[in-house]
Parts: sequence; structure tokens; C-alpha cells
Amino acid sequence: MQFSGARVASFVVPLGLGLLLGVTGPMAEHGGGGPGAAAGAVFNGGWPWAGYAFLVGYFRRSKIESVVLAPVGLAIGVVAYYMTKGNLASLGGMDSSGAGSSGIALWGVLAFLFGAPLGLLGNLARVPGIGGLFFRLLIPVVAFYETSMRLEMESRGPSQVVLGTWTTVRFTAVAVAVALVSHTVWGWWRPRRGRPAGVGAD
Repeated sequence: MQFSGARVASFVVPLGLGLLLGVTGPMAEHGGGGPGAAAGAVFNGGWPWAGYAFLVGYFRRSKIESVVLAPVGLAIGVVAYYMTKGNLASLGGMDSSGAGSSGIALWGVLAFLFGAPLGLLGNLARVPGIGGLFFRLLIPVVAFYETSMRLEMESRGPSQVVLGTWTTVRFTAVAVAVALVSHTVWGWWRPRRGRPAGVGAD
């Protein structure tokens, strides 16, 4: 079986994005400063990882490819995360807790356990209209819930930059959810608005 360059790229790109996801969090933390703290607060959270697996499934036409690529990409990201974290910790200026093989093993297993269903849910979110709306709302809901819990439980520890980042993510999640619902309702209602009275009635 021969694969075209575009077909190969369609597999390589999502896996490469998983690698980038894993590297970004530790690199942002290591960079320091306000931007680094904000980026670290975002990419070290759980919702971007869930969002990555979800979007991998969303942009695949095949459910099988969604279920396979999402967890593989997450696993690549996990390995990249802990390897980057360990290497930066050896250079100093960064916490190395959990950066060993045990962290890779634990989160690697979780990547496969959660990556496959998230990829499938992302694929189901491709269903147009109200049928796919509840799936499309998954990541905004996860982002809102996670950041709300962090703000409630860790409000005294993190810096104001981190707290501000979590607050921004929470409000953005609400805005995205409202936009998704509005777009779906408008798409459902618009064809019916221009339909002449009595059309479709028995």
C-alpha cells in the first residue's frame, strides 16, 4: 500500500503537535517571568491535554484513526514532557519531582486510557447541529471546571499571574461554550425562519 505525502503528513502532524505540547509546559516554566508563568499555568493543566486528544479525533474522518492517534500523540507528549522536565532540572532552576520513569509510566498509561475515548468523542463532535453539540461542549466544560477548582483550592499559593491566567481561561471557556451553543441554535433556526407557513405540515 502506497501513501501519498499528504497522507503521511496527516499522521505526522498530530503526533508532532503532541510532542510540542509535552515540551511547551516545562520550557515555559524554565523561561520564567510573567509570560513563562502564564504559559506554564496553561500547558501544565489537564484541559489542554484533553483538548489535544479531542481535536485529534475531531480532525480525523475515521473513528479508528481518532482512537489510535489521540492516545499515541498523548503518550509522545508525556514522554517529551518528563524528558524535558528532567533535562531542565539537571540544569538547575526547576523542580524535578516526578520527572523519572515512574511519572512517564503512570501518565503514559493514563494517556492511553483517556486518549482513546477523548479521540472518539472528538470524532463524534463532527456531527453537525444539535447532535454533536454536547460533544463539542466537552473541552470548554473541562477547562471551566478545572480552572474553577484550581482557583478555589490553590488561591493562596500561585502568583497573581497564574491566578489571572486561570481566570482568563475560565471566562474564555464560558465564551466559547456560549458561541458554540449560539452557532448551533442559529444554524438550526435559520432555515426554519424563511420557510413559508404550512410547508412541511401534513
